[in-house]
Amino acid sequence: MAEERIWTAGLLVIGDEILSGRTQDRNIAQIGAWLNLQGIRLNEVRVVPDVIPRIAEAVNALRAENDYLFTTGGIGPTHDDVTVDAIAAALGVPAVVHPRARAALEAYYVSRGGVTEARLRMARVPEGAALIENRMSGAPGIRVGNIFILAGVPHIATLMLEALAGTLEGGKPLLSRTIGCWGAESEVADLLREVEAAHADCQIGSYPFFREGRVGANFVIRSTDAAALDACAEDLVARLEAGGREVVRDGV
Repeated sequence: MAEERIWTAGLLVIGDEILSGRTQDRNIAQIGAWLNLQGIRLNEVRVVPDVIPRIAEAVNALRAENDYLFTTGGIGPTHDDVTVDAIAAALGVPAVVHPRARAALEAYYVSRGGVTEARLRMARVPEGAALIENRMSGAPGIRVGNIFILAGVPHIATLMLEALAGTLEGGKPLLSRTIGCWGAESEVADLLREVEAAHADCQIGSYPFFREGRVGANFVIRSTDAAALDACAEDLVARLEAGGREVVRDGV
């Protein structure tokens, strides 16, 4: 049987404020979860400053290595919002004002002081791009080729993702089950390796913790096949319990 096609995406988080620690990124988790629902795996995340050559370099690398590339941040009205310029440079096209984006901004700002030169920056796109709807602020996201340019503000990025839902080609969603276990993960490392080897359609990740004065670990099993996932989970539980381990289904 031929191997199932796996669709992948890269994510480029853009912004000096992320790198400085002033702002904590919340888009990685929500985009990763959303992509999984579309049957697309988040393959790599990079964080870069508001520097055009750095952004352009990362864009060209990630769009070539993945089926899709998502970016967050740097599409606002200020001078340091350079994402559109950087992606246009990466693609070798000019940045232009999109007429529909301009119309959307004019409608949004009609009772808010009108469209200024600063606000008009949010209508700029790499030449040839399409728009991603933004029902909140009027400033749209952008799609050009396999690149999706989203806002850095998490709740606005969420609305843009909602507008894209069901429009991208992908495979089966990646399912997961969590099994918790009290005890050091090093003590069951060989057991985990053996269970994963016995279930070729599954992967097992181990995530240790220290709680209530005790050590333990949560084992997350992932697969696109629900039956294979269940079989692997039951096998893991049985082997852990056979070794005298205290197991917590659905994780600790």
